[in-house]
Amino acid sequence: MAPRSQRVLAAAAIVLGIASVAIALVSLVQDFPAGLFVLLLDLVAITAAWHGVLRRGAQRLIWLVVAVLAIAAAIAVLVGSHWVQTALVVIFAVGAVGCARAALVSRVRLAPVPAPTHPVLIFNPKSGGGKATKFRLAEEARRRGIEPHEMVLGKDLQETVEELLAQGADAVAVAGGDGTQALVATVAARAGIPYACIPAGTRNHFALDLGVDRDDVVGALDAFVDGGERIVDLAEVNGRVFVNNVSVGLYGDAVARAGYRDAKIRTLLDTLPQVAGPESQGLPLQWREPDGSSHDGGLALLISNNVYRLGRIVGSGTRPSLEDGKLGVSVIAPDAGVGDGMVKRWSLPEMEVPGESPIAVGIDGEAMTLTPPLRFRMLPGALRVRIAAQHPGCSPSAGLPDAALPSVALLAGLALTGRR
Repeated sequence: MAPRSQRVLAAAAIVLGIASVAIALVSLVQDFPAGLFVLLLDLVAITAAWHGVLRRGAQRLIWLVVAVLAIAAAIAVLVGSHWVQTALVVIFAVGAVGCARAALVSRVRLAPVPAPTHPVLIFNPKSGGGKATKFRLAEEARRRGIEPHEMVLGKDLQETVEELLAQGADAVAVAGGDGTQALVATVAARAGIPYACIPAGTRNHFALDLGVDRDDVVGALDAFVDGGERIVDLAEVNGRVFVNNVSVGLYGDAVARAGYRDAKIRTLLDTLPQVAGPESQGLPLQWREPDGSSHDGGLALLISNNVYRLGRIVGSGTRPSLEDGKLGVSVIAPDAGVGDGMVKRWSLPEMEVPGESPIAVGIDGEAMTLTPPLRFRMLPGALRVRIAAQHPGCSPSAGLPDAALPSVALLAGLALTGRR
């Protein structure tokens, strides 16, 4: 049975959603054809913005100005007609989404396991803007009987973990970004020892999908005190393990550029015209569908450790499961065929990306260059993960439907009966 607070939030989400739709429909009927004009302006803004990011210099500026003017005109039409109704539609819609997200928070109670006798913590003091130092992770680890070890610049991280295991460590936690998490998880999986993810990086995507509370950095250390255990998959490309995904194409090319770390958005915008603009030659991207058909070109190819949930209001950008044993594949290309617009998606346990020259890739956000073919495969049930008892223990999208109507039905059932 769900807590009363979740039932109230579910009911609020439904009421606010209905109110938002009702007001929008009434306004559309009263202002016809102004509503259609607003929709047309929105389409113009989206089209102009897309043309803008694919170009450089004066052409980019002109297209982006057109996009801004179209948005301003749409706002002017809305405000000039029924601004109160428009404001209410936006407020109620935002409120409905916020309540739905809070109501559908997933939690699982992991089976308790014995605490390790000699756990260690490896931390990167600079990761995530210095979170390890800010939260005094070394001191907090010692309070819990966990031996802290600061990463040493220039020393191989996996070698450090192996030395600690040789000295008697029987569990390892790591505080750092997802690239660091992958390196330590590789050794932990190979040794068959428990691993804990401490969300001290910048984004902490792996922590989110594991069910670690990213806002509770210190509390994540309790994984080795009273935590439960879950067994999750890893994946690898050409022998290198990754915990989240490998990007080939636009993002892989951008990550490999010198200025990416200091200016990520700017670097991506500078890369777009070169790989997808009207004068570009495109990327030498090759990919095969599950039926064996080959394709050349495309904007991006993303291969992930299990399948991401995309394009949904609740839980989008997360993986419902890390135990399905399948790679998630997403291709953005004009000839992607069946799928969401230019995006085609599928899943399979292994795949190969051909090529004729070294390929720039982003592996868990880290830039690398690999020699093709790129061979991807799953490592099912490879990693024993410990998670603190007070943390969710599962992804935000775990157990959520993919479609809108089943999601509304889930909210209604939660509000009326308290059951999901």
